[in-house]
Amino acid sequence: MRGLTGRAGVDTGPGLTPARGTFQAVTTAASVLTALSLLLSACATGGTGARDEGPAHDEPVAGTAVSPAAPVSAVPPSRSLTRATAVKLLQADPQVSAAVKRVLKPCVADEYPVDLSYGDLTGGSAEDVVVNVVTCSDVVGIGSYVYREEKGTYENVFQAEEPPVYAEIDRGDLVVTKQVYERGDPVSSPSGENVITYRWTAGRFTEEYRTRNDYSTVVGPEPTPAPESN
Repeated sequence: MRGLTGRAGVDTGPGLTPARGTFQAVTTAASVLTALSLLLSACATGGTGARDEGPAHDEPVAGTAVSPAAPVSAVPPSRSLTRATAVKLLQADPQVSAAVKRVLKPCVADEYPVDLSYGDLTGGSAEDVVVNVVTCSDVVGIGSYVYREEKGTYENVFQAEEPPVYAEIDRGDLVVTKQVYERGDPVSSPSGENVITYRWTAGRFTEEYRTRNDYSTVVGPEPTPAPESN
């Protein structure tokens, strides 16, 4: 369940479709319950916690402004950063929550639930890497990160760990989509989504603007048939 329009440079593997279209509501209550349960677990281990009720559209995505820290480790240049290597990078990063690290296991064979996007976000000497961690079964985004590469070493300069969340590159900007719930919303039917645009300014990502998309609450008993072609 990833959203926004598809961007160039997104690396997706077998069983993981690239992000396209507008962020949709979670198809089953079980998938979101899994993601939210993961967040509740993070609260007990020092991770980023999720709200269990109440409006969310006026609050920033948790953990988005990450102050540049010591580089995590030396890894291959951006374009040769494989999923397996990205998983090692996340596992070694002290800023990544224990809850997210626990799901960094192959879904099948050696296919990890990680999406990689490459592009110029920070004006560095190499392409930046956007890493999205998703669930294996329903592709629910549970963590989004931006790593800045300099001479083969990666630095975590952005993260958001409040699911459902997904980050993408849009014409040099970082765009984060976050579903929101109002009081009384069932977990399978969020009220809408926040789409937040960040820009690299003075050595960090700052919020430029955000939009709110409200979902319709009208659901008919039967799907509308496709119109007949002439």
